[in-house]
Order: sequence, then C-alpha cells, then structure tokens
Amino acid sequence: MQPLDSKHDVLKGVFGFDAFRPGQERAVDTLLAGRDVLTVMPTGSGKSLCFQVPALIRGGLAVVVSPLVALMQDQVAALKLAGVAAETINSARDRADNVATWRRVAAGQVRILYMAPERLMTERMLAALAKLEVGLIAVDEAHCISQWGPAFRPEYEALGRLREIFPGVPIAALTATADAVTRGDIAARLFGGRVETIVLGFDRPNIRPAVEMKRDWKRQLLSFLDRHARESGIVYCLSRRKTEETAQMLRDAGYRALPYHAGMDKAAREANQNFFMTEDGVIIVATIAFGMGIDKSDVRFVFHTDLPGSIEAYYQEIGRAGRDGAPAEAHMLYGLADIRMRRMFIEEEDAGEERKRREHKRLDALLGYCESPTCRRRTLLEYFGERAAPCGNCDVCLDPVALVDGAAEARNILSAVTRTGERFGAAHIIDILRGAGTEKVMQAGHDRLPAFGAGAELKKEEWRSLIRQMVAAGFLRLDIQGFGGIGVTAKGRDLLRGEEAFRYRRETVKRLPAARRKSADAAAAAPDGPLSPDEAALLHVLRELRLRLARERGVPAYVVFQDRALVDMARRRPRTVDEFAEVNGVGAAKLRDFAAPFLAAIAAASAPSEV
Repeated sequence: MQPLDSKHDVLKGVFGFDAFRPGQERAVDTLLAGRDVLTVMPTGSGKSLCFQVPALIRGGLAVVVSPLVALMQDQVAALKLAGVAAETINSARDRADNVATWRRVAAGQVRILYMAPERLMTERMLAALAKLEVGLIAVDEAHCISQWGPAFRPEYEALGRLREIFPGVPIAALTATADAVTRGDIAARLFGGRVETIVLGFDRPNIRPAVEMKRDWKRQLLSFLDRHARESGIVYCLSRRKTEETAQMLRDAGYRALPYHAGMDKAAREANQNFFMTEDGVIIVATIAFGMGIDKSDVRFVFHTDLPGSIEAYYQEIGRAGRDGAPAEAHMLYGLADIRMRRMFIEEEDAGEERKRREHKRLDALLGYCESPTCRRRTLLEYFGERAAPCGNCDVCLDPVALVDGAAEARNILSAVTRTGERFGAAHIIDILRGAGTEKVMQAGHDRLPAFGAGAELKKEEWRSLIRQMVAAGFLRLDIQGFGGIGVTAKGRDLLRGEEAFRYRRETVKRLPAARRKSADAAAAAPDGPLSPDEAALLHVLRELRLRLARERGVPAYVVFQDRALVDMARRRPRTVDEFAEVNGVGAAKLRDFAAPFLAAIAAASAPSEV
C-alpha cells in the first residue's frame, strides 16, 4: 500500500483538485485505515471521491454498488476520462461485453468495478470476487437499503452479507439524504450496528423553499416561471405522461423545455440531458429518473408539480438547484389527490406492515412540512436532526401566516364526515357544508343533515384548505384503498368532543412578489461573485466545446468536465498547459486529452476582433 499522504497526490494528479471538501478527507482516512464508514453529505458535495481516492491508494479491486445503470455508466465514463481503469458489468450491456470486462477484472486490469446489487449478490459473482484481492467496497445511494424495501430491491437488504464474505475489507456507505432512522437502518443492516458515521450539515441557505396548495397547477407553474425567464431549471412531475405533456405546454408557452423519463429512448434521453447541461435557459421536465449524478451549477429553480414521496426525496431533488451558491428557488405544489396517491403507493407496495407504517410516517412528516406555519428551513433541518433559527428566506418567513382558531369549522367538517358514513370525498362534504343542492346531495338525503349549509359563508377553496390541513394534522384520514373517501381519526373524535384544539392557516396560498426577495444569506452570490458578460460568453463557448467532445466520446457532457470546471476556466482564461493544469477538476489525464482544444477555444474567444 502507498503511504497515507499519497491521498493528496491522487486528489490532484487524478481528479485535479487542490484540496478536499468538508467531510471528504475524514471519510478517506477512515477507509485507508481499514475501517467502515457511513457518509451522509448533501447533493453536490463530492461523495464519490470519498471512496474513489482510497480505492486507488489501497490497491486491489474496489467494488461499487450503484442502483441505476445510467448512473453507473456515467461514473465509469468520468473515471476513464480521468485515467482510471474503471468498468461496469450491468444488464444494459451485451453478455459478450460483460464477459470481456470480467476477464479484465480477473486479470487485475481494473481498479474500480461498478455493479447493481442484483448482479453483485448472486452466489456465482460473490464466489468469483472472493478469489480476487478486493481492497474496498462502496455502497452508493445507501438510503435505498432502508427506503426501497425488500420487495422492490431485495438484494439491497442482502448487502449485509458482504461483511462476512469479505472480512477485513472496509465498506463505505454513501448517501445524500438519510434521517436518523434511515442512518440507523443502514448501520444495522450493512454494518451490524458498528460503523463510523460522518454527517455533514444539511443547510443550503441560498435555496428559498416555498409550498403552495394546488389549484390550477398549469397556471401556477407558468406564473412561477414568469420570474425565471431564460433561466435553467428542473420541473418534477409524478408520471411519464405528465412529464411529456408539461414539456409540450411549456414549449407552447415559449420556453425551451425538454422531457426526461425512464420510458424514453436512451439516445433521446441523453440528448436532452446534454442539451440541458450545455445550453443556458433550458428547463428539464422530469420524473425522479433525472438527477442522480447531475451537476449543473446554474440551476436557478426546482419546481414540483406534485407532492414528492418523502422529505428525503424532496431534499435530494431541491439540492440540484443553486450549486454555484447563488440564489435559487424550490417551489412545491400539493393537494389532496397527491396525498391519496402517495398513500396508495405505500399500501400497494409488496412490503411488510412495519415498513408501510414507517413510510406513512415519512409522508406525514412531509405533510407537516407543507402545512408548517413556521420557518420551512427550520422544519426541514430539524427533521434531519439539526437545530436552526428562522431563515428569513422561505415563503413563511418572507410572508408570515397567522394561525386562527378553527375548532368550529373543523367540527362542522367532522360532523358531516361522520353523519355521511365516512364514505364520501372532499367535494361532496364541501357541497354539504356550503348548502349546495346537488343531485348527489339531494338523493342521499344529506340536505337534512345538521351540517348542511353550516359553512355557506366560506368558499370552496377555503373548505379544501381546511380539509387538507386537518388531514395533514391527523384529524382526518383518506381512504387510499377505496375511492378517496374521508374518515375521522381518533384525534378527530377527540376534537369533536372538545378535547383537542385546531388552529389553521387561513390563507395558505402565498403569492410571492414578482421581484425576488432575498435575505442576507440568499443575496450572497457564489464565493467569487457572478460572471462578467465576457466570462459568461466564454462559458457558453466552453460548453459548446464540451458537448462536441462528449458526443465524440459517446458520453454525457458533464462527464467531460463539470460546470464548476468550465466556470473556473472562464474566470482564469488559462493560456498555457501549466495554467490549464491549475483549473479546478483538471487531472493528469484530462490535461493530456483536453488542454489543447480548450486552450485553443479560450485563445480564440479572447483574441481582439478585427474592425
């Protein structure tokens, strides 16, 4: 094994970085010392280097477990461009290619091998690997161990056997989103409860979070985008169909919008991803299939048209915005239909009752975040175990809401729900409360209920808001297996008896001003400030060159250089190979392969134009 201080040589010589980011060096040292580590770092903080650097120092073969084929292929392509002998064996490749790769692995010609858990945890593969010198094992996106469940990816649960099969081989588990329960799950299942854990802070003060109740989501989305003309962003949708339709709607409205989902042709998906990474002012409309491994620095917003699955998922998705440190927005819409759909997803999963209970609790936490009358960042950070003061940069802090006593309105809702047999949805209950003589109300005789007309003074949207908040607060439950009927919980019955209080946000649909309101934290731009017009123009040229080079090599654009490297080039304007070597992210292999074309492009862009 090389001496411990060679970690800095590998960091600079291979990956082109002068110093480790927070948390990275401690994780590297732990693995170099032969100990296991669980690393929880925010999206974009460089988790991969935590195992890639020690993998190259320790020698032997490093085995990396990764959940997505596309993510594996991109990371392998990036390592190869950095001069690292990396490979992947996965189901998307021809059998002959996988066999040829394995032969190189068995011959000791591969340093880092990426596989899905399903491929790794076969008896045949485990037996073959046991005959080799395995120096390190890394489990990427380790939250899948806890959150994907034994029915969906049972091999993730089986990864706990690795400690027994490869005794003495250090194991790294890495994730961007893991609350205390998830961290405990990973530690118990993968490490038998004993592991050194590194958790970095979750705060991203430059991202301004906001939540809005869903009314007319298309209009709400277009209204939001009015504030982000010609800016890059991500719009998340729950379904593939909605992704396609939303992208088309935005194109019809004059935006450069492209869809991205797992059902698309691979070439089309990669083309859209490359266009997003290379061009300014492009909006990607995507399912959750988009995001892992993506590092575009100038994403100015993330917009959720539907409720995410959990706070962990939400945090990971909004973390793709504002990686340059400049202000960004995270805007979410949600409604009762979203809640019912998410509950249904949980119930339909082929998993045990304990897992379903926990997933419902995770969804409850997200609903609590949505309905929180206090600082959203504070609520978000406290979920991950961090204490925080009000941020002054979320929708609640910028436009505080007053809580009012809603016990009387809540009892009318509870009365209507109870007396109709807890079988009807929100729309019917609201018709009863507002005294609407619809055919359905009249036929059922619900016009004779005490609650009929008891809330005629409130608008439909106000009653919908009340019902949503009562669901989020646990007074009402949705029948997720039936047709969306509303039921009363034990807590709701206590409220009916006067043993519980209910305070609610009278106006929860917030309209943020057209001009962005920024706190002192959010107003702070990237550490080196915004790019000048000349630097921004050069950055565009460099992105075009990056795309051409990526296409020649058949890899996504960001694999050639991440955005932060191109930004550094635009600022530095290197003129010589030695100066190019100082650019952030330029290691020995990239210096050899890319210095000439990028230096030529920079020189051409910097040359005075002829008059």
